[in-house]
Amino acid sequence: MNRLWALFRSYPYISNVVGYTTLFASADFIQQSMLGGAQERSAHLSGNTSGEQALLTCREEVLMTGQSEESHLKDSDSSKYTSGEKDIPIHSIDLAQTARVALVGLCFHSNFNYHWLRALERMFPGGGAKRISLKVFLDQLIAAPATISAFYIGLSTLEGREDPFADWKNKFWTSYKTGIVYWSTMQAVNFSLVPPVARTVFAGGISLGWTVYLCHFRQQKN
Repeated sequence: MNRLWALFRSYPYISNVVGYTTLFASADFIQQSMLGGAQERSAHLSGNTSGEQALLTCREEVLMTGQSEESHLKDSDSSKYTSGEKDIPIHSIDLAQTARVALVGLCFHSNFNYHWLRALERMFPGGGAKRISLKVFLDQLIAAPATISAFYIGLSTLEGREDPFADWKNKFWTSYKTGIVYWSTMQAVNFSLVPPVARTVFAGGISLGWTVYLCHFRQQKN
């Protein structure tokens, strides 16, 4: 622990930026591993349910017409009533997506947070309820909109979407309102208890859960 602290003090910029970026990218990996896999299993089960309902409908038709089930399925193209493989598919990780999240975190979020948090401390040094409240207020007024916007617009740009602002337009306000309570609380802890030299990487730890939410929310249909 002493060596790690010495590293932070000796190389604050590199330590904070690398630490933040690593945590930022890990959030997408976690989101894909846990939430993404759950979505695929849900979709697969939904497909199986649809297939079973179709088979029930087919059997009802058989009872009404008196035709043999085998013959009816043949005439009606049985492929319409099957749902594919019975086994639930194993979710695969899209490493390209994780790499894009890491790139956005490295190029913008980690650097922005490092310089932003240092600037706040220079303008309003020390603790105290008034200073901490002011820092939290400015952080939510300025930094929160900037980082959320960079996340949505940056990833859409890297993906080559026709309209890189589409996700931002549809999901910015929901994300911002959701983050106000979470980030206000966490940044109050950051400004109160964490030394300035380690605040960026602490913010990266906070953003781990937040970025899982953003990555998951971004995958949802508008």
